[in-house]
Amino acid sequence: MNTVFIGGSRHVSRLPPQAKERLNNVIENAFPVLVGDANGADKAVQKHLMESQYEHVTVFCSGDICRNNLGQWKTRHIQSSKEVKGFQFYAAKDREMARAADFGLMIWDGKSTGTLLNILRLVRADKKAVLISVPTKIATTFKVAQDWNIFLAQCPFELQRDLQDRATPEEWSVTPEQPSLNLLPAEPSPPDSPAKAPEEFAIAINAALAAGDPKAAVDLLGQVAKARSMSQVAKDTGLAREGLYRALSAEGNPEFATVLKVMEAVGLRLTVNKLG
Repeated sequence: MNTVFIGGSRHVSRLPPQAKERLNNVIENAFPVLVGDANGADKAVQKHLMESQYEHVTVFCSGDICRNNLGQWKTRHIQSSKEVKGFQFYAAKDREMARAADFGLMIWDGKSTGTLLNILRLVRADKKAVLISVPTKIATTFKVAQDWNIFLAQCPFELQRDLQDRATPEEWSVTPEQPSLNLLPAEPSPPDSPAKAPEEFAIAINAALAAGDPKAAVDLLGQVAKARSMSQVAKDTGLAREGLYRALSAEGNPEFATVLKVMEAVGLRLTVNKLG
């Protein structure tokens, strides 16, 4: 009997009609369901299954605490190393669900890299998956590696780089067993939107600081780090990659020491000039 891994983005709080239709098909066929315990799509899926009084559900939780289990179904707690935090802490649960499932149904907000990595994990294991994009209302079916290649080529370059940064080396590397899997990011920047050179980033950051806009400066520094590869910046600075993603955004509030370390890692330097 097909076991279905159902997941999605934390920013999806309501299921689109296409997702409900497929969930109802799963219920009608009495397929076992594996679902996570996060807020967002996980919780919305749980709510639909609970309201349908569906029993064939296993909730996968990270660590000892299960955040959501609306139907009081059986649970599986996936333990990670104490050193693992942030995205990778919860990704261990997703990897185990992808391993245990025969099929995947992902509900995507159009931005979440975690949701797309679940598709990649399933494709790597020669398992079929469906990705429902909430913004576009398009359902994409992945049956073979070429389906992933086509989808990846259509993704924005920054999203491709984020996928590469968040994936493990094993998830992202091309293997002799799967030479047809294309995991190389596409060339960025169409001619009418050229990528900033390091010098341009430096000028833009200086302008943001001169204007008294630290949030813009931090966001620009984050763009520099992503262009270099956030994984490499994390390695060079000794800081956690997930912490850098959060800190180096327009909503982030990094410590001054973090800013200095990242600047050095990407080849920039902060200087002070006397006013007047």
